[in-house]
Amino acid sequence: MTALTLLAASAPTRLDPLELFLDADIVVQLVMAGLILASIWVWAIIIGFSLRMRGLTSKTQEYEAEFWQAESFDRFMSERGGKDLPPARVASSGVAEWRRSTKAGVKDPDGVRQRIASAMEGQVAAEADDLAHKLNFLATVGSVAPFVGLFGTVWGIMNSFFQIGAQESSSLAVVAPGISEALFATAIGLFAAIPAVIAYNRFSHSVNRYEARLHRFSDRLHASFSRQLESAV
Repeated sequence: MTALTLLAASAPTRLDPLELFLDADIVVQLVMAGLILASIWVWAIIIGFSLRMRGLTSKTQEYEAEFWQAESFDRFMSERGGKDLPPARVASSGVAEWRRSTKAGVKDPDGVRQRIASAMEGQVAAEADDLAHKLNFLATVGSVAPFVGLFGTVWGIMNSFFQIGAQESSSLAVVAPGISEALFATAIGLFAAIPAVIAYNRFSHSVNRYEARLHRFSDRLHASFSRQLESAV
């Protein structure tokens, strides 16, 4: 039996990711480990954010229905306005500004309207920022992970060429393992980046839709306050 036959007989019949990781250079291993941790964190954000948005949308719909059915917004906020929900905080900011501006009577209706609108718009922006702050990690992984994986690939290929020079052999058996390990780093980088990019785009759209919903809620509440100001003047 020739050496080539022995090599073919001992060669693996399929790729083993764990073996590729364990046999890789220490630098490539660090790159892979970092990308795997990033991928795990990406999926944790995807699952957590999906559950959060689903629950938040349902609770927001229930809160708005109760809010618009209330006879008095001021009394409703005093009794049930303490809910830890974005529309509740938006309404609280508007009602609080209404109370401060009308405490001594209404002398400048336009000024009161502007202050109420500014208070609620600022709260809407704060709620949108709070929802979107974790999405920055998805954007970072989506843009950086492929290049980190490529760095591991370049390093692994450089190491393979070094082995060629050290062993004075250009045999495929000498080069192939190192190249396979190096390309595996790029594969892990893409595995982390692709879900991150898809999730970032999808969740950004969800945040924008929810922010638009809060804007509609604040606009409707502002219109109610405006009608009360007209009747008070």
